[in-house]
Amino acid sequence: MSLCLTAVGLTHGNGVQALQGIDLQVAQGERVAIIGPSGAGKSSLLNLLATALAPSEGELQVLGERPWQLSGRQRQRLRTRIGLIHQAPPLPLRQRVVTAVLAGRLGQWSLARSLVNLLHPLDIPGARAQLDKLDLGDKLFARCGQLSGGQLQRVGIARALYQGPQLLLADEPVSAMDPRLADHTLSLLVNHAAAGGVTLVASLHTVELALAHFPRIVGVRDGRIAFDLPASEVDPERLQALYANEQLSPAHVAEPLPGAWAARC
Repeated sequence: MSLCLTAVGLTHGNGVQALQGIDLQVAQGERVAIIGPSGAGKSSLLNLLATALAPSEGELQVLGERPWQLSGRQRQRLRTRIGLIHQAPPLPLRQRVVTAVLAGRLGQWSLARSLVNLLHPLDIPGARAQLDKLDLGDKLFARCGQLSGGQLQRVGIARALYQGPQLLLADEPVSAMDPRLADHTLSLLVNHAAAGGVTLVASLHTVELALAHFPRIVGVRDGRIAFDLPASEVDPERLQALYANEQLSPAHVAEPLPGAWAARC
């Protein structure tokens, strides 16, 4: 089992309860989309899975380990097996794209190798291969500050792919892209995970994309799991209940994509 959460809760330092009673199991190689209204707890859940946050209650297992029963060094080694794609990748604006992509393996390299890589990229062909998949090969030596928001998101995806993790977590990975590019990029990400047996869990704001690309959908509302279903069983009534008091606008349901909403509903 890649992920196993039992009665997991998360309360932030300010006393706000972000998650409560989360029971979730994800097998190795599964591809799962997390959807729900703003503030539902999607990002908090991904941060728990990434071991960036410790649960306040319950039991969490990631890749067969209980992260918060490990030593700091052991937990750091576990994190090298987890890739995290941020909505706004934390990329220094003066850093070159090639260096940003190769940073995906800093946790696997020695300190000396990591320092050398900052001065002289050690695997230019490897970085180029990942960027080419995302139509960014021509930006290899550009500075991150010269890129658009959507291009930066694709650089963040290339970095995660270069890392080669067993568990890939993505927090709104295509939110800055137009619908067609978002569809293409998610397709690449999902196909990469399927081909390599990588577990993929992604939070998505656009329901259309989740239904089109992921076989399993987890709906989250008010810090709880509202439903956990095959995509084919996620009907308009469930979505209306999930997004109650938050209109399903174009931000949630993008323009029709082949084989997506119409085919499923």
